[in-house]
Amino acid sequence: MSVLSHLRTRWRGRPPGADGWTLIEMLVVLSLIMILASLALTQYRNSIQTAKEATLRANLYHMREAIDQYYADKGRYPESLDTLVSERYLRAIPKDPMTDVPDWQTIQAESEPGASNLSPGIYEIKSASSAMGMDGTPYATW
Repeated sequence: MSVLSHLRTRWRGRPPGADGWTLIEMLVVLSLIMILASLALTQYRNSIQTAKEATLRANLYHMREAIDQYYADKGRYPESLDTLVSERYLRAIPKDPMTDVPDWQTIQAESEPGASNLSPGIYEIKSASSAMGMDGTPYATW
């Protein structure tokens, strides 16, 4: 056995022909992989939630803009969200990304004194979800 071979054996802690991994090496590698995978999964879930919240904000903004535009054009609020679609202020009622259905909480405007017996219409819209946002506020208050 040469000196170099002897030093290599002492440095590795294994005899010269014993290739492969020890159990400790495998456990350390698997532990590191699991830690990295859990960090990546947490980041992935947060990015999905952030995207849903951004979509919710955009949907609310566009529907509120359509309601305001309808009021500016007609002098009254729309009776329902379907009115906005039928009169082409919206192409379709978007889905609430938190509930995954186009079900929104609508708030009726107050009747003006001296107005006819028509319904006052919708002046505000909110999410129907009872969940909390990442900032700690309920989606129904956005």
